[in-house]
Amino acid sequence: MPNLVPKALRKPGKPGEGNGALSPEKLKEAPVDLVGWVDERTGASPFLTGLLFRKVPKGTNWYYTLGSATLFAFLVQAITGVFLAMFYVPSPVEAYGSITHITNDVFLGEFVRGMHKWGATTMIILIFLHMARTFFFGAYKYPRELNWVIGVVLIILTLVMGLTGYLLPFDQRSYWATIVAMNITATGPILGPYLADFLRAGAEFEATTLSRFYALHMMLVPGLIIALIGAHLYLVVKLGTTAPPWVRAESKPKSLREEKV
Repeated sequence: MPNLVPKALRKPGKPGEGNGALSPEKLKEAPVDLVGWVDERTGASPFLTGLLFRKVPKGTNWYYTLGSATLFAFLVQAITGVFLAMFYVPSPVEAYGSITHITNDVFLGEFVRGMHKWGATTMIILIFLHMARTFFFGAYKYPRELNWVIGVVLIILTLVMGLTGYLLPFDQRSYWATIVAMNITATGPILGPYLADFLRAGAEFEATTLSRFYALHMMLVPGLIIALIGAHLYLVVKLGTTAPPWVRAESKPKSLREEKV
């Protein structure tokens, strides 16, 4: 039956009960309820379970962490890049001055810029080591050919990120180095001249070139990298991790090894 006693005449409840307050037990269950609420609407738990609790083949070692290290380097680049973009001015007149302001005047600006600058080199080294490990371990073979192709495209996009970011300080070194890079690009077969014109935003190196490089560096290329990383991780979860070649050789049946000999 409904409670007919007016609310003002009811007996006060214990602390933590009623009046919209949550008991300690309810507070403990709140994070679980929130996770369940999100999972019910996104269906992300199967992917996260496969990513975090997937079976790892016997014989895996530190070489298998190169992919995760590359992903971490990209996250560092993204975070530091956002903070640098808050103070950077993509103008031929003000670009160098804004970089000097970040380095000398902004709190921890030199530290953040250093992380972004050297993090770019670190990411390039890590992604090449990761691809080398994949090649020498034979992890590019069936059924992982598509993941290999995605990795190659990610290497190219990483190099493009390095090229477009190198111009942004707009000092003498970055200016002339970018001109040399554009001249080399223009010598490429068929698409080379068109690609160079696209990157320069015209037939010659002009003020709009800096804006074009900034847009590519901040929006287009990072967006493509994020999308391809998502596809890359999905295929890793779906197809699993390849065992090292020496473990695969030992796991072959004895009869097959004898026939091969």
